[in-house]
Amino acid sequence: MVTAGIEIADSEGLLALSIRGVASRLGAPPMSLYRHVRSKEDLVGLMAEQALGEERLPEAAPPGLRTQLEVAARLEWKVLRRHPWLARVLNISRPTPTPNTLGMAEWVLRALDTSGLDAADRLQVHVLLHSFIQGLAVNLEAEAQALGETGVSEQEHMQRYEAKFKALTVSGRFPSFAKLSRELPADFELEVDALFEQGLTTFLDGLEARLARVGRGDIQRSS
Repeated sequence: MVTAGIEIADSEGLLALSIRGVASRLGAPPMSLYRHVRSKEDLVGLMAEQALGEERLPEAAPPGLRTQLEVAARLEWKVLRRHPWLARVLNISRPTPTPNTLGMAEWVLRALDTSGLDAADRLQVHVLLHSFIQGLAVNLEAEAQALGETGVSEQEHMQRYEAKFKALTVSGRFPSFAKLSRELPADFELEVDALFEQGLTTFLDGLEARLARVGRGDIQRSS
């Protein structure tokens, strides 16, 4: 049941998920699923826990705070890339206490124990790192949903609005945007994995600088 729900959410988006749809995929009466879950919300919770458990953090943490944070961030990104709907489920203001969500938090917080930051700062760094990954992944989910609803690909969308973008570019109202448009290579495309790597590096560079200011300049880069 949980696997069937993940398959539907992966292919059609979370909005398309329903108890009836899962039952249909399983060839079972919808009411039979309510013996295992009380609602779609309960099902989504089970789906999230299973999806987060697909990748495992190393049993032994590598040396260095920076390296440990990179390991955790890349693992979370890998899971969210595979299951874009998951980005909307991992709520920072209403977190759900489950083994796999707390397992990820435990890894990051254990790494931050060596930072010299106080408890509030350590929690905020953890939430900010997760929010960066989640925020980028939400765009994957939005793109998948838009494609499912309209059948229009990202490239087709840009082609559809090409004339309007060009009109705004040459209007003189947005000179910095116009300058950027002229300077970008003709074949340039935003690539989400490259954005993730750049964002992660920027985040960790900033954390490194902050720790140096408070006398904890020992955040170690990965090789």
